[in-house]
Amino acid sequence: QVQLVESGGGLVQAGGSLRLSCAASGRTVSTYAMGWFRQAPGKEREFVAADSWSGGTTYYAESVKGRFTIPRDNAKNTVYLQMNSLKPEDTAVYYCAARSTFKARVVMTTTRMYDYWGQGTQVTVSS
Repeated sequence: QVQLVESGGGLVQAGGSLRLSCAASGRTVSTYAMGWFRQAPGKEREFVAADSWSGGTTYYAESVKGRFTIPRDNAKNTVYLQMNSLKPEDTAVYYCAARSTFKARVVMTTTRMYDYWGQGTQVTVSS
């Protein structure tokens, strides 16, 4: 079993930055595909960013491409979501997700692909 705990959310003005952390425990996630999703009120959970465990493949939603990155620190068993140039439409609860896979370069972009989820952290961007 893997437990995921997100942190780093908060209130920020448009144009600002936040870094979310997803700390894993229970098992090392160095061979897990990792992802970030978000859910705004009244909307479905949507894909934001994904990282393969090979370290060479990432994928981003069009809405965040060029503004968000998904670095990983295997020594800390932690994945981050660096969010820059934030917009009011980025306001949502952000969730990290993980899945063990033998495929080193695969990225997973849908919720059903993941086995483990964190509890979420709120991000609010004011205009």
